Amino acid sequence: MSEVKAKPRRPVEHGVMDPKPYMHPTMLKNYGQWDWHDRLRPGVLHHVSKTGDELWTIRAGTQRQMDVGTIRKLCDIGDDFADGHVRFTTRSNIEYMITDPDRIAPLIDTLEDSGFPVGGTGNSVSMISHTQGWLHCDIPGTDASGVVKSLMDELHHEFTHEEMPNRVRMTTSCCQINCGGQGDIAINVQYTKPPTINHDLVANVCERPSVVARCPVAAIRPAMVDGKPSLEIDENKCICCGACYPPCPPMQINSVESTKIAIWVGGKHSNARSKPTFHKLVVAGLPNNAPRWPEVADVVKNILHAYKDNAKAWERMGEWIERIGWPQFFKLTGLAFTKHHIDDWTGARQSLNASTHIRF
Repeated sequence: MSEVKAKPRRPVEHGVMDPKPYMHPTMLKNYGQWDWHDRLRPGVLHHVSKTGDELWTIRAGTQRQMDVGTIRKLCDIGDDFADGHVRFTTRSNIEYMITDPDRIAPLIDTLEDSGFPVGGTGNSVSMISHTQGWLHCDIPGTDASGVVKSLMDELHHEFTHEEMPNRVRMTTSCCQINCGGQGDIAINVQYTKPPTINHDLVANVCERPSVVARCPVAAIRPAMVDGKPSLEIDENKCICCGACYPPCPPMQINSVESTKIAIWVGGKHSNARSKPTFHKLVVAGLPNNAPRWPEVADVVKNILHAYKDNAKAWERMGEWIERIGWPQFFKLTGLAFTKHHIDDWTGARQSLNASTHIRF
């Protein structure tokens, strides 16, 4: 008789999976018992438990979008040096946990010889977190993964060396919905024009009620064009977010003229030393110039170097700007200040400089 097949586990549709079955045995044994840690060098963390057990974590950068061969290579390295245990961070770094310090140097040599730089800890530029880009997302105006790869190629030294005043967390988002989050530096797509509608295709491709419902500002409504059911846009309401494109591709928002890149600075999620902050726009209208985005790279490196040369130790990007003021930030970076940077919307009253005192 054939063996009875085990009933497959039903997927859990809420929360995160239990991490304990995948933990390194030393991590599991000392769960909740870690006493202190230090960094031996960029990319190498050393944790000591109250029981006396020690664990070393080696962090390496990846290209984020990986083929099966690359994943197998990383797993083979984990089998050889890390007892078969690895984990990926939210920034697409891979971390190897080992209990034998004699394995640290051979592991680092193997990773770097295979093209995976070790670093991204402490006051370095960590791997850029980003959204899915063209490979997985249905709304992107650019390829966030490509922007990350091209930028990190040029920021290799800043990833492998801890030379920044504080950690630098960068993000990219392939549309203005910005699910990449807040960052010290953020590279986001900027749609500059409402969608261009191909009315001949709307009735055959789109469910019009779904498209109307998708718009966050109620700028889309049904219409008849040349005797065919279609849609129309109130351009006075449209915020050019691109949310209508996924349910209705004939509402095309991507083009050389309408899809640009914008750079934002000063955001952070943590409560350390100062409250969490939103990042703020500093450069707009950069060309969406795949595959290397050289104009974006130049601006990002310019901001990073100004921050590196002028900020005090432990200041995050936003804290540095808050201390020196925005006029000085634009002066140090050489970026142009335009009318579009003025925070003049109705709810910004408290952020305007409304004091009668002269400030120097």
